[in-house]
Amino acid sequence: MSQAETIEAYHSDVDLAASQLDHPSWNNAQVVMITTYWSGESAPIGRHAEARLIWTNEAICVRYVCNQTEPLVVSSTPQTNNKTIGLWDRDVCEIFLAPEPHEPERYFEFEAAPTGEWIDLALHITPDKRETDMEFHSGMTTAARVEKDRVVIAMRIPWGTWIQKPHKGGRWHVNLFRCVGSGPTRGYLAWQPTHTQQPNFHVPEVFGWLLFR
Repeated sequence: MSQAETIEAYHSDVDLAASQLDHPSWNNAQVVMITTYWSGESAPIGRHAEARLIWTNEAICVRYVCNQTEPLVVSSTPQTNNKTIGLWDRDVCEIFLAPEPHEPERYFEFEAAPTGEWIDLALHITPDKRETDMEFHSGMTTAARVEKDRVVIAMRIPWGTWIQKPHKGGRWHVNLFRCVGSGPTRGYLAWQPTHTQQPNFHVPEVFGWLLFR
């Protein structure tokens, strides 16, 4: 595992809420830069984002701080009570988690938008197709704050039957993404580029590692 392909998530004794965007615990987390498109091409700095991950006895938390130099692409009538199907067509931050080291093709997708809208999905990639469980329910919560020239987005994903609490030293497969903009210039940024012909994040074989410290 190379350092460039590994995120170290540090344990916090404080159980963070998604809304605690400025909690001091975030200052101790590793900064993971998302600066390239899915193709591997460098994205302009106005679209760069950083992510930080923390895990607690209750959940895993991820916070994105995104440069925002263009108009937001968001719903004019957002709702946060239920998952928003099609959220991936607007501005959104995403994390894919595969808890079983030997089964990267089975993973979970979590997304959150600048509006606080969210979606969680369970996926299985087979040689023939991509199976998506739209009924998967993780109990995730989100928070977001739109500032001048940047957007802050956080997700809290609790441990449960599907996603069980790891042990220190454990490692999962992971990838991080950001979608921004619209039309022909829409940007699909990936921490670990997928190098597909068309934008596609669902390539488990290129996922990096998440190491629980």
